[in-house]
Amino acid sequence: MPLIKRNEIPALLKDEGKLAELSVVLLFGERYLCKEAADQLQEALTADGRGAVHPIDGDHEDQGQTLAKLLSFSLLPGRQVYRVSDSRIFHSKTVASTIWDKAQQNSDAGKTAPAMRHIGAFARLGSIDLESQKPFSEISGSQWEKMFGFSKPGDLGWADSLLVQAVGTGKLPKGGGNITERYIDTFTKGIPNQNVLILSAETVDKRQRFYTFIKKEGLVIDCSVATGASKAAQDAQKDVIREMMNKTLADFNKSIEPRALEIFFERVGFHPVAAVTEMEKLAHYVGDRQQIVAQDLEEMVGRSREDALFELTDAFGKRQIGRALTILNRLQENGTHGLAILATLRNYIRKLLIFRSLQLQPAPAWHSGMNAKQFQGSYLPALKEQGEWSDMLGGHPYALFMSFTKAGEFSCGQLKQWLSLLLEAEFRLKGSPIPQHIVLEEMLLTMLKLQRRG
Repeated sequence: MPLIKRNEIPALLKDEGKLAELSVVLLFGERYLCKEAADQLQEALTADGRGAVHPIDGDHEDQGQTLAKLLSFSLLPGRQVYRVSDSRIFHSKTVASTIWDKAQQNSDAGKTAPAMRHIGAFARLGSIDLESQKPFSEISGSQWEKMFGFSKPGDLGWADSLLVQAVGTGKLPKGGGNITERYIDTFTKGIPNQNVLILSAETVDKRQRFYTFIKKEGLVIDCSVATGASKAAQDAQKDVIREMMNKTLADFNKSIEPRALEIFFERVGFHPVAAVTEMEKLAHYVGDRQQIVAQDLEEMVGRSREDALFELTDAFGKRQIGRALTILNRLQENGTHGLAILATLRNYIRKLLIFRSLQLQPAPAWHSGMNAKQFQGSYLPALKEQGEWSDMLGGHPYALFMSFTKAGEFSCGQLKQWLSLLLEAEFRLKGSPIPQHIVLEEMLLTMLKLQRRG
């Protein structure tokens, strides 16, 4: 079967012939959407009431044991669905930087459980020494790049601590090395007809032979959603959130007024799990009332601090004054302290200033209009060879390219002036009786009115 998109699943579930032929299915992309799609699939496979589902946590999976189960004939009647969530079998050095970024983002947001899951998967890729108290810091720069395919970051204390904590709580994967060839050989020869394997993973290396094999001989379902702040990505994210909302409301026999949809997305952002839970909360809140209105959202739905801070820097970088002021006000309404807002803007501008200063070096030469291929193929490797700002150059290559492109829109003088305005605002917040919102709004307006190139 070819690769299909998530929205094609309903048509697949109606085709009993195709369902009967399935022996291995891979779902990849957004975690909650993978879970929801896998739920639909397993329900269809066991619709006759005679089958059984065997859940397997990929974080603790022994992949050899899973393979042994697939080769066994069960005494139970019906389809035997072996469902592996958060599978690590498709991880490789190619996706190491993506896994690292997810671990860091979750750690920064205080989301310990997913951060542990990703840092454990990352450690597994490099066969990290789990007995060490500083498992990442003790790796040399050259070893790191060889093991993971990107430059060693500067600050690794958080990662060391997180991995040590994961070891202590037993939240690390077990099992032997790469056994994908054994899986391919097993499915080529065939497994008992009643058995089916469902794998789900947020990140996969599509160059792996097992991925190609499943795409050809099994079924691959793409549950990914475009990320970023572009209009196309935002529209795709809103479509998913709207789908989650409508499905949840249908279960409660309720509706929501159209103008509340946009408010809901701004408050929740692209978090399918949060969209479902917040909509359930609203449905209970309105009681017997059939329609949810904007006022209900104002009273009951909070705003994700991390998403709002990211959107603030995005609006700031794009010089969208109205949008930036709206986000700034919502951050303060939801209790975000002014100093936290200043710190976010300072980190953003400081990064742009560092990247802009690197662009002004005679070598490697940066030029306006450089494309992503040139950046990743020659410019970035040459920068890394210099050994400067290695902690700033260790992120995902395309994300770095976008940041460098944005930095190229400003002069060092303007960026320094912005940092001065931030410092002045910090002094006013700490030592002035002027209300916080006035200080921040005045600062933001002054910064955004400066000429782009000075």
